[in-house]
Amino acid sequence: MSQAGTGFGEGQLARRLGTRDALVVGLSAMIGAGVFAAFPPAARAAGSGLLLALAIAAIVATCNAMASAQLAQSYPSSGGTYLFGRAVLGPWWGFTAGWGFIVGKTASCAAMALTFAHYALPSGAWPARLLAVFAVLVMTWLNLRGVTRTAYTARVLLAVTAVVLLGFLILTTTGDPIPAPGPLTEPGALGILQGAGLLFFAFAGYARIATLAEEVARPQVLGRAILGALGIAIAVYAAVGLTLIRTLGEDLAGSSAALANAVERAGAGWYEPVIRLGAAAASLGALLALMAGIGRTALAMAREQDLPARLASVSPRHQVPDAAQLALGGIVAALVLLGDLRGAIGFSSFGVLIYYAIANLSALRQPAAQRRSPRTLNLIGLLGCLTLVATLPARSIGAGLLVFAIGLGGRAVVRHTAYGRRLGRGSPGGPSGQ
Repeated sequence: MSQAGTGFGEGQLARRLGTRDALVVGLSAMIGAGVFAAFPPAARAAGSGLLLALAIAAIVATCNAMASAQLAQSYPSSGGTYLFGRAVLGPWWGFTAGWGFIVGKTASCAAMALTFAHYALPSGAWPARLLAVFAVLVMTWLNLRGVTRTAYTARVLLAVTAVVLLGFLILTTTGDPIPAPGPLTEPGALGILQGAGLLFFAFAGYARIATLAEEVARPQVLGRAILGALGIAIAVYAAVGLTLIRTLGEDLAGSSAALANAVERAGAGWYEPVIRLGAAAASLGALLALMAGIGRTALAMAREQDLPARLASVSPRHQVPDAAQLALGGIVAALVLLGDLRGAIGFSSFGVLIYYAIANLSALRQPAAQRRSPRTLNLIGLLGCLTLVATLPARSIGAGLLVFAIGLGGRAVVRHTAYGRRLGRGSPGGPSGQ
């Protein structure tokens, strides 16, 4: 691997984040819009097996987190599983992980921006789109101001979301008697696995901690931040999921605003605007963390010429990947204006599950001296990711396969063309395994 690829050459990012900052960024990504939006589609798939689906998603996420923590401590540089896969398995594996992450999560950024606008300005399609574009521009500016500014903003947005969710749990458990709705439908095994795949989307935020590894002051505590953030997120999702099942029952599957419907059922309809505030804050927090993670992955890929080299630029003042963040902001703003991607959960889950399958395979192949968890967990995580991918809705699988085919085919063409040019100049050597 090149020096640039390790993150210790020219253009290195600054190590300014503490353990608490890294944990907050991960939590902002996990306790984001997913807690407000992921339960209804998962309930439609899993029915009364929703909690079992949540448990499966949590187990797979925990295995993935263990693998990510182990790898991040061995390779404390930007890029996450792109870097890990490239270092342990080879360039094509790394590219597959990085491509899936960037494309899937870029769509998620547009979805989070539109979700924010939907909650903040529910009436008016174009005003909401313009507000979403404004949110993307503001989050881009904050990420360009430095990683500490990103962490501080994430902390504020996470605090707002946490207070709103706490109020939701209190009102729905201590309010007026709730009319007993009918139970959720009986699930099949496939439905439970589909529900787990959709809920996994909500837990994938700990990847943001790994992608920030080059900016954490003490890389050896990355594992603590990743596992701590995941543990808190699992507890929050379990509490919210139990409450939604108890209050909404069969109505959960058809709800478009589950938490707002739950407080109304509990006799606290006045809290619905507060729910909207919390959802808007959570969406912005997820958007901020997503854009930070994608920017660092793009930086790592550009360092290795898997993306245009100009994206490897690092701001000398704020020491952030400025070109990558600006390009991402422009692409996300365009996506917001062109279409409604709030239904991109399945597509994003496909890309992220492939990303973590490669992370588990990388951890499985690490030498004994770098291991911090049993290989059995890596194997469970790998098989779990592949199983959940296979059970996603057919449309999500089809879109994901198409995107990977475009990315891998494009890389093959670029590498072949570059190799031909080297031969034409009489340069010795092959394509260097790239």
